[in-house]
Amino acid sequence: MLLKQISRLALLIVAGSFCVNLSADSLRDPTLPGAGASITNTATVSSNKALVLNSILIKQSGSFAVINNEIFKQGQRVQGVKIVHIDKDTVSLADGRKLTMFKAILEIKGH
Repeated sequence: MLLKQISRLALLIVAGSFCVNLSADSLRDPTLPGAGASITNTATVSSNKALVLNSILIKQSGSFAVINNEIFKQGQRVQGVKIVHIDKDTVSLADGRKLTMFKAILEIKGH
């Protein structure tokens, strides 16, 4: 009797799985923007951002600066401005600006 009920339940589950026809094509990608979302040009957005010097790497093969989380080397352009010189804690740009790394806090106030 119990075996007969289990067999019926298993048959019902198998039959039900054939009735449901879901495919990946019919499902919506949850990472897509919703209806009415607008697409902006990333070049336009990045040109309006301030330049932030994230880090500097100096090697025998050359110097590299990470500005706004992108890697640049001397002579390349960031937001249309040429990188003139990369030093151990500064980057000089052709328009006269100088980007500086934040100094580490070495002392605790009051100690």
